[in-house]
Amino acid sequence: MFNKPWHAYAMPRLLWCLAGASAGITLALWLAGPRVNPFLLASLGGSAVFLFGLTQAPAAQPRALFGGHLSGALIGIACYHWLGDSLQVQALAVALTLAFMLTTRTVHPPAGANPLLMVHLHAGWSALWQPVLVGVGTLAMVAWVWSRCYPGLARYPVAPWQPNPPHLTWGGWGG
Repeated sequence: MFNKPWHAYAMPRLLWCLAGASAGITLALWLAGPRVNPFLLASLGGSAVFLFGLTQAPAAQPRALFGGHLSGALIGIACYHWLGDSLQVQALAVALTLAFMLTTRTVHPPAGANPLLMVHLHAGWSALWQPVLVGVGTLAMVAWVWSRCYPGLARYPVAPWQPNPPHLTWGGWGG
């Protein structure tokens, strides 16, 4: 009846991925989380889904993960400091972030929340380091270790420099 090793079944793999996402986000929030406002790291929840649930997706790879988060935060902080805090500034920051991620092929969907968060929370330049880089780096490090502790699991990262999207066909079909 059971002719596969225990780790080859779907349920143990699912539980391993869930435990990894929980461990990763817990450590990231503990190391990088602003004690006053944990919403500054809300986008890391989406990143945990990619890293531990969609490990092989182009959006989960380090190029997209780090590029998306850092560019989104940087653009959000710059827009706030140069233009203030308004609905229009938040919309502009998201649009600029999307333009940057598409042209540099570093699209990481959860990072689209970063410009909104940075403008809304009036983040300073130091937010690029703490909590963004520390939080994203912690998640990536936990994913790297976690993926190597389970037999047969895809090892993170699968393709560290894989561009996302793979083609410059913004909004098109194929390419």
